[in-house]
Amino acid sequence: MHNTPVKILIVDDDEDDFLITSDYIKHIPNTRYEIEWCPRYKDALEHMTQGHYSLYFVDYRLGAKSGVDLLKEALDGGCEEPIILLTGKGNYQVDIEAMQLGAIDYLVKTDLSIEKMERCIRYALDRSTTLKALKANERKYRSIFEKSKDIVFIADIQFNFRDVNDAVQLLGYEKQEMLEMNLNDLVEQQQHKNYLVQTLQAGREINDWEVTLVTKGNERKTCVLSATVEENPGRESYIQGIIHDITNLKKMEKATLQAEKLAAAGRLVRTLAHEVRNPLNNITLSVEQMQQDTEDETALLYMNIIQRNSKRISDLISELLNTSRPSEIQLRHEGLQTILDNVISSAIDRLTLKRIKLKVSYPDDEVFIYADKEKLELALLNIVTNAIEAMEEQQGLLSIIFHASPHYATVQITDNGCGISEENISRLFEPYYTQKRNGMGLGLAFTLNILQAHKANVDVNSKPGEGTSFILTFPTADSPMGEIIGRGIENADQQQ
Repeated sequence: MHNTPVKILIVDDDEDDFLITSDYIKHIPNTRYEIEWCPRYKDALEHMTQGHYSLYFVDYRLGAKSGVDLLKEALDGGCEEPIILLTGKGNYQVDIEAMQLGAIDYLVKTDLSIEKMERCIRYALDRSTTLKALKANERKYRSIFEKSKDIVFIADIQFNFRDVNDAVQLLGYEKQEMLEMNLNDLVEQQQHKNYLVQTLQAGREINDWEVTLVTKGNERKTCVLSATVEENPGRESYIQGIIHDITNLKKMEKATLQAEKLAAAGRLVRTLAHEVRNPLNNITLSVEQMQQDTEDETALLYMNIIQRNSKRISDLISELLNTSRPSEIQLRHEGLQTILDNVISSAIDRLTLKRIKLKVSYPDDEVFIYADKEKLELALLNIVTNAIEAMEEQQGLLSIIFHASPHYATVQITDNGCGISEENISRLFEPYYTQKRNGMGLGLAFTLNILQAHKANVDVNSKPGEGTSFILTFPTADSPMGEIIGRGIENADQQQ
């Protein structure tokens, strides 16, 4: 039955009983067993917790303590090998207790036979192999569950969380907090909540569904949700699912799209500028020549109008070209607090005239970035100016919150103005797009150009009627990106 001997330990304080039990085992045909005896409780517990044997027979009576006590202590100590309880006579309560505690089987000594012993050992070893495989799988999948970087959860059919892994910290919650919540508490939009309930309660799967979840700190994260409805052995339905955070990926996609749109617009502008400037130069030169050759005041009046407007077109083309080119910046080691202070000083008159309240929050320690001080101040001032213009007089609140982590500095500029619709946010940085009556739509395009030159990430959140937030994230001078920029500056200075 076994290629290698099965090591069996018989725990019994009566040597005669040990000899009788071992004799039954030795007479089982076609088997190889190594049988040893242990009469002492303490020694038996050590053998069982350290896994010295493949199978244990434990007598119910072991002096001061019972075989049930040994069974309990051994299992608590990590014993995974099968344990069979031996009793002097049938005791139903003892049998039930032993099986509930984890004994594989129990035998009455007076009813022992070779056939019973063979069947009991075979059953115990087979069941032990199965249980060990199940435990190994459980440990493996539990490890995957606990260590996954994605949020893995189990919820009841009413969407109340029943189990989650530690990745819920992505949403700002501790595990225990999540177990008191409902999945719908995390979903931002009501229509998404309705879809979630209708789909899963109808028994259908949700695969890679993109949804916005709200964190404990009231931030919004873009996630991909997959969930299915399963049944446990009791035929009760439950929901299991995975939540994958793609917020950073969406930001990168958005930044890439913005860069591509700016690049395409830049190519168009340069082409148009070239095609317009050539005939414009001819018009300007012709008008100048005609001004010299005529003395008619009416003609001169019209020529002056042509000349002024030609210059205006030329200046407009120059401005368009400046916004379409990558900003030429000179990066230096600068304090971000100082830059923000200068921006606020430049905007203070506008704030005062419109009687807008200002809220400012800085970290305690100075935070340094690599920046072109003048250009970055212009870009930030443009955002602040737009925020001021979006707010009502005497009712506005401008908030400039600055906080830092070891590698990033984040500046959040928030107003409580008219807000921007979701459709218009996607067009916010497009050149020539504006909602201002006399605007040209180049200010934010110019701002984005400068911020991207500073390796800054730009995110905009807005709700119509509630206000807008610009979240700007800069790499600090001590970050890996900052170190690369710093080395580039040093090399450039040495070459000069």
